[in-house]
Formats: sequence, C-alpha cells, structure tokens
Amino acid sequence: MLGSPKRYSRIAMDNTQVLLKRRPSGAPVAEDFEVVTTAVPAIQSGEALIENHYVSLDAGFRNWMDEDAGDDVLPAMPLGAPVMGLTVGRVLESKHATLREGQLVMGRLAWEAYSIAKDDFLIELEESDVPLHYHLGILGDTGMSAYFGLNDIGQPSENETVIISAAGGAVGYVAGQIAKIMGAGRVVGITSSDQKGARLVAELGYDAWVNHNSPSLNEDLSRACPNGIDVYFDNVGGPLLEVILEHINDGARIPFCGAVADYARLAPQGPSNLFQLVTHSAKLQGFMTHLQVDRYPEARRQLLAWIDQGLLKSVAMEYEGVDQCGVAFANLFAGVNFGKSVVRVR
Repeated sequence: MLGSPKRYSRIAMDNTQVLLKRRPSGAPVAEDFEVVTTAVPAIQSGEALIENHYVSLDAGFRNWMDEDAGDDVLPAMPLGAPVMGLTVGRVLESKHATLREGQLVMGRLAWEAYSIAKDDFLIELEESDVPLHYHLGILGDTGMSAYFGLNDIGQPSENETVIISAAGGAVGYVAGQIAKIMGAGRVVGITSSDQKGARLVAELGYDAWVNHNSPSLNEDLSRACPNGIDVYFDNVGGPLLEVILEHINDGARIPFCGAVADYARLAPQGPSNLFQLVTHSAKLQGFMTHLQVDRYPEARRQLLAWIDQGLLKSVAMEYEGVDQCGVAFANLFAGVNFGKSVVRVR
C-alpha cells in the first residue's frame, strides 16, 4: 500500500521549514522565502504530529502573503513563520481527540517536513493504491474545483463550446478533460505558450488552444471559438475576462474559480464591460471548494471513477525536497508549470 504507516518512536528530530522571509512584490520569487532547520517540539494535549509526505503548491495562497491580507477565509501569513499550504501526510504521534497514529490526512498546514496540527483544516483520507499526491491534485482541491465548477455552474452540453483559462494549470488541465467527459462539443484552452497549447491537444484531448500573449488575441479567440463561448471556466480574471466577455453567447455560464491575474498584481484590474453579462443573460458565479467539504466524497468518487475508466488522467510536476517549495511556487507565476505542482518531502 502506498505511503503505508511505519512504526514510530519519539526521538529528537530535525524539521526542514520554508519561511516567508519578506512580502512578495508582485509575482513571488524564490528569494522571498528562507529554508531553515529547527527541532521538532514535543506535542501538547490536543495536538498531533504530522509527517508530511507531499506539499501542494497553489497560486491562490499568494493572496495571503501580503500584509493585512487576512479575511474571512484565512489570516495573513506572518513574516518569519512557515508558509501556509496544503499537505498530505501521516499522523506520527497524537494527543488529539480525533486524530490517531498512522492516520492518512490532508490538511492546511505548512511548507515543512513535520507539522503540529491542532484544530487545523484536516480531512481523513481513505487508504488506497493511488499515488499520495493525487490527494493534493486530481482528487484534491484542484481536481474537485474543476468538478464543482463544471458540474454545478458550467453544466456543458452537446454542441456547446467550453473555454478554460490557465488551461495547463492544476485546475485547468482537469477542467478541460471533465468538459469533454460531460459531452461538450468543443473545448478550447487558453495558455501562456505554444508548447503548453500543443500539449493540451496532444495529451489531454483539447480541440484547440489560444496563447493569451498573442497580439491578435481577439482574432485568435474568434477562430478557436467560431460559434461563440457557452461556458468560460475562469481561473484568471483580470483583463482576460474582459476579452472573453466580447465572445460569450446568450445564456453563457462562467464558473469563477480563481484570479491568477490579480494574485501578483500590485493594482488589481477588472473588466470594464460587465454589462455584457446583462446583454447576454449570462451568469458569472464564484465558488469556494473548501466550503463544500460535505460533498468531497461525492466529488472524489466521481473523479476516481473517471480515472479508473481511463477518461481522466493526472499530470503532475514533481519537485524533490521541501527546500524546493519556494522555487516551485515562484515557477507557478513564471509560467513554468504544466499540470499540478507538488513537492515530494519523503
């Protein structure tokens, strides 16, 4: 069984941690983070020690790296503390009421080899033969975001055109495949390079792609979507949304999943043509996957069924060593990634 529990005894252990060294200015760079070695403290009553196996790199966490960025979702990340992030790992030691030793968990913890969990956002995972990093990707928040956004809001049907921004990213590459599974007539990806676009078509079944850096973006969209756009799965927001709105059909649906364009922008910029939503009786709806925890089993069952049927594939960009978290995170914003980015800790 993958990642099966091992016998544990309390000995002095070192922890590799990645700290937020400084507030990123715009797009984060590796120098915004610092790798340190610290001692793993003894757990106290109500705590559990988690041995992290994989760390997830998610562009959305850039939101909470700014000073005073705390909101109803998460607090702002303090300087000099381990960077907040999703991990999958095992409980090594527990004095917690509901966490038991050997338990496989996914949680909102930190970029580090070992984490002390209290009442953090933690979900018990079922033992299975899938790679552990699937729980942070195609069976995790990013895969489930693609599922919820299309199943609940996008709802593509036969002969409709679905277009997906950041199509080579952790959510986008799954969303394109799901749109096809759901019967969309045409699936188009928007990405940052011709190389990524070619991979979308060759590896993931997209029908066409558009490079958002093209000087003829409007014309490129018209060629890629000759019958207009029925569903726009938006991972980007910003100026790109404004361009897309000029191509939507009557009754278009826009699942609004993320705003990568604004995460690293010093001055956020939104579309000036939102009246297009009124003109076309279109729907733009935001959603947060972590607010639907009660539906995680439903989403995971369906995603896993599609994987088992050979309809849905996982694509992961894997880094080795927790010290690479800062580099991997910066690469998300540099457009280096394709698929889900994870760091293997052990």
